[in-house]
Amino acid sequence: MTESAPESRSALLPGRMGLFVRVAAHPGGRAALLDALHRYSDQLEAEPGTELFAISLDPDDEDVVWLYEWFKDEQALEQHRESAPFAELMSGMQNLVAGSPGMLRIDPLRLTMKTNLLDDVVSSDGF
Repeated sequence: MTESAPESRSALLPGRMGLFVRVAAHPGGRAALLDALHRYSDQLEAEPGTELFAISLDPDDEDVVWLYEWFKDEQALEQHRESAPFAELMSGMQNLVAGSPGMLRIDPLRLTMKTNLLDDVVSSDGF
């Protein structure tokens, strides 16, 4: 019996806006920073216009975390910045980060994703 290749979904999504954010923790402090980011991520339902929030580790710097944030539109970004969970994250990160985060704005246009992406990974309940 052969397994079929996972199906993909693709869509053009004009009007979205996104950010790549580089956050450097104080030396040895990445675990605490990740804890704060995971707590924030668990509250994203409070931000319906935040469509994607991805946390990545920098393979070359053990103190750096990269974020990829995707918002439905400019208004959703403003709502994100005004939300209670974001305010809590900013407050909690003050003593965890070394300097100001670096940000790069992007305008996402197309998304292609395997439909089974999250089927075989630990859910957020596993953290």
